[in-house]
Amino acid sequence: MEIVEISLLAESCAHFCGASRGWGKWKLGAVPLALILAGIVILVGWLMGAGRSFAGNSQKTRQPFWSDRSAQVGTNAILSTVAVLVILGMVNILAVRYSSRIDLTETRIFTLAPQTQQVVQTLKQPVKIWVFDTAPNPADRELLDNYRRQNSQVSYEFVDPQAKPGLAQRLGVKSIGEVYLETGSARRLVQTVNPQQRLSERQLTSALVKITDARQQKVYFVQGHGERVLEAGQDGMSQAIARLGEENFTHEALNLIENSKIPEDAAVVVVAGSERSLLEKEVTILEDYLKRRSGLLLMIDPETDPKVGKLLEDWGVQLSDRIVVDPAGQASGLGAAVTIVNQYGDHPISKGLGNGISFYPLARPLATASISGIETVPFLFTSDRTQAQKLDKAAGSVKASPDDPAPPYAIGVALSRLASEEAAPPGSAAKPQARLVVIGNSRFATDGLFEQQLNGNIFLNAVSWLSQTDDQVLAIRPREMKNRRIVMTLGQQFSVALISMVLLPVLGFGAGAVMWWRRR
Repeated sequence: MEIVEISLLAESCAHFCGASRGWGKWKLGAVPLALILAGIVILVGWLMGAGRSFAGNSQKTRQPFWSDRSAQVGTNAILSTVAVLVILGMVNILAVRYSSRIDLTETRIFTLAPQTQQVVQTLKQPVKIWVFDTAPNPADRELLDNYRRQNSQVSYEFVDPQAKPGLAQRLGVKSIGEVYLETGSARRLVQTVNPQQRLSERQLTSALVKITDARQQKVYFVQGHGERVLEAGQDGMSQAIARLGEENFTHEALNLIENSKIPEDAAVVVVAGSERSLLEKEVTILEDYLKRRSGLLLMIDPETDPKVGKLLEDWGVQLSDRIVVDPAGQASGLGAAVTIVNQYGDHPISKGLGNGISFYPLARPLATASISGIETVPFLFTSDRTQAQKLDKAAGSVKASPDDPAPPYAIGVALSRLASEEAAPPGSAAKPQARLVVIGNSRFATDGLFEQQLNGNIFLNAVSWLSQTDDQVLAIRPREMKNRRIVMTLGQQFSVALISMVLLPVLGFGAGAVMWWRRR
């Protein structure tokens, strides 16, 4: 009888443990409620059966059934079972309501970076992460779960854009794999994921910073020398201006003749395709600007001379007088003068672009020299099949010569150095920098080309890096597991196989045989 009783109590214990998950969430659904009722029925049935048994014993011995030994054993079993139920139930409730994880990996690859944790924990408004993918990746889901654990304001949802076309249209989804952030009326494209490029913690946290930061950075576009116009039109930059607005930047035209210095609120200054030379005074203003915390983007087309050679020389950059000729541009139907780039340097501007394509009509190569105190990183490279040739103005075409430099060529370079000490914000431990980006082309960022391939990404990433607004997030690097594999020679592999597959089994069987013989 006691065996049956214990089995019934154990079954009821299982029912209550399963039901405690519903209590932990303070929601009693159909399954938890059914488990509770089943446990109650089993307990009541057991008690009734035990009561009858105890009553029968009392009639035989003319004593109260609770004084019988079986009643005492049964009571102890009930009390023990109730105690176990309460303990397991409380453990389950606490585990559900206050879940925590311990990352014991050596490099903590399953833990968000401290910068990300700080950003997410300070969120004060709800943020929804939309992943438009037909086959959600478990690694992406794990990363998003880590974000959600840091703050209940963060939520996410995987959506099949083909199953919910209305939602995809509302967020402006253009292709499968796009990831969007949405908070209030603001939304932002984070990146596009695919089997080779998974969701990036750096890019997601950077997007969180930008979409939730109320501060706006100002970008000044130098005008007055035939630069690209900011309005819509032929070779205008209206699309780039619109995207800057989405990136939390404001813009304003800047005439250097009317100003003795760059405004203090300038996060970035852009000189886009000057057709005429800058005056010496204007170049001096730009040089002074690069002595403090600053960001200057120079997009200089071939066959133009904005007279910034002295400024570039101080940074170790030299403009070539040649034009890049690319057979890939000719084969694609764009023309041989269109440089197609799918090789990028290791820099925050080009990080995450993979082998995507960006293209530059009429690009000029750049040469760099090492300057003490300046970090120089070329980030746009042509292919090995390109050539850098001079323009024959009389013939109206480029012409090869024996002294043409060998490919590949850099047509985009990022440079940085420490700014003056007085530029550091009071009480800040951060070291402000003067940053310069030079690209040997400006047409890639104009209307009609800006939205093509990765052209817009290059321009926006360059402005973002120059603004120094997300340096904390840019410091995030993906963690990798250390290689702990053991590399053995063929002889070592044979020895391990011999010991594990032959020697150890023989020793085991031999020991067993000896024991059997001695006992016999």
